[in-house]
This record gives sequence, structure tokens and C-alpha cells, in this order.
Amino acid sequence: MHFGEYAGAMRIIRATHLGMCFGVRDAIALALASAEDGPLTILGDLVHNPTVLSALEAKGIAVAQDVAHVTTPTLMVTAHGTSDRTLAQTRALGLTVVEATCPLVHVAHRAVAALVRDGYHVVIIGQRDHVEVRGLTGDLDDFDVVLDEEGVIALEEHPRIGIAAQTTQSIEKVRHLVDLIRRRFPQSDVRFLDTVCKPTKERQSAAVEMARQADVVIVVGGRSSNNTRELVKTCARYCARVHHVQTDADVRPEWFDAAKVVGLTAGTSTPDDVIDRVEARIRQVEAQTRSVAERVR
Repeated sequence: MHFGEYAGAMRIIRATHLGMCFGVRDAIALALASAEDGPLTILGDLVHNPTVLSALEAKGIAVAQDVAHVTTPTLMVTAHGTSDRTLAQTRALGLTVVEATCPLVHVAHRAVAALVRDGYHVVIIGQRDHVEVRGLTGDLDDFDVVLDEEGVIALEEHPRIGIAAQTTQSIEKVRHLVDLIRRRFPQSDVRFLDTVCKPTKERQSAAVEMARQADVVIVVGGRSSNNTRELVKTCARYCARVHHVQTDADVRPEWFDAAKVVGLTAGTSTPDDVIDRVEARIRQVEAQTRSVAERVR
């Protein structure tokens, strides 16, 4: 903040919904409890948050990106879920499987199965290489994944098109792409099952409310967390100064130049203590700026 521009206390407003969702909390608790019973390997990143992953590692929990690399008798499926094919392959290797799949990801799996059962060609709105999307499509032989308008343009026509979404996508973006698909294939029977989860929707709408009032927005979450990146994009539509941080160490004093209101939100895999430390760091920056401004006066 420039010295001449200091004008009273900076206000920090938290989004009314932010941070960890129940699916992530439950998955972490289950991982820690399972590790107490014996050696455990998690298939892929349990959640996309480096702080959480470090805490699990400290408890001796291993992570493998492929079933073939698992060396413990027990394997845990992440909150993002996996396909029945992968589960069958895992059990065929004689591994004990602990399921931490979020119940709302299970809802998405059931939606996709229903579309297939009813004869629809499945289109998933999401990131093709994301672990959740790989799980949603892992049992399908024929499907498409789209994330933007170019993806919709590349789709081929099918008499029946069934659409579901990665649970952490922005519902606004999903609805926009569903409309495009309907317009592109007016002859097709297009069925959309809304599988964007409630915590994601709540965090998105709360982020909009908060970003409208803020001069600067700080979004806390893992770099590879999809729902955190979606929060960054959403906030950027309503506030010109948006910064994505993983921890308080990423916070830069110059971001808050002339800011009166700072908005704070966080992705669904961000622990409360990480959010608290980011808020404390912002308050510390403000206190230092204030004392410098007062000395200059």
C-alpha cells in the first residue's frame, strides 16, 4: 500500500461457504484411521492439496499413481472415485480396498450409468485427464469429454446425447456448454443430469457475493485443485485483482495497495488452519503497512 493512500483499517471478508467439504474431511479421517490398522497406499492424490498430502506422508501413508506400484496389502481409493474396472483389477491383485469416494461422486457415477442404460452417448463436461473424470469414464467404451466451446464443436452427432459433469466444475460454465450442445444438435435427444456437487455450487455462489464487494480477492487452495481454479476464474469476473495462493508464504504485501476490502475464499480440499494462516498473514501485512504509514505522517 502506498504511504499516501493509507485510509483506515482494511476489512477482510470471508465467503460464507469456503474451504473443506465433507467428502474431503471424511476421506482424510478414513485414511488416518486406516493407516492406524496397518500399512496403507492411496491410489493417486487423496485430495489436491499439498498441505494435506504432506500430513498424510508424515503418517507413513504411501501414494501410488498406478495399481501396479502398490506394495502394501491395503489400497485406498480417493475422494475422486475410480472405475469399477480399476476396482476389479485391484481386487484381482488380492489387495484390500478402502473406499473414500465422496458420496456426491458416487451420485455422478450413478448418473453416467443411468445414461448408458437408457441408450445415451455420454458426454462429460470436465477435464479429460482429471482423476475424477477418468473414474467416471473408466467403464465406458465410447464417450466424449468437453471443457470448452472448441470441444463442443468437435463433437459428432448422436441420436441421443447424455450429459453429466465433473462434480467440481462451475455450474454456469456447465449450463452454457449444455445449451451449446443442444443448439448444435437440434435433432438429437439431449439429456442433461446435473452432477455438479452442492459444496461446489455453494462455494461458487458465495465467492461471487464476496468478490462483488472486494478490491482484492485471495483464493486459497492447491495449484492442481480443479474447484480452486474454478473459484479463481469466477472471482476474476467480478474483481480485477484476484490471487491464487497455496499457503500464507505465497501472500505478497504489494497485492493490497490501496485495498479497503479483501475477500477470502478457499477450495474444497483446503484445511481450515491453512485459511486461518493466510488471513493472519494478510492482517500482519496490513499492520506493518499501517505502522509505516503512521511513522511517515
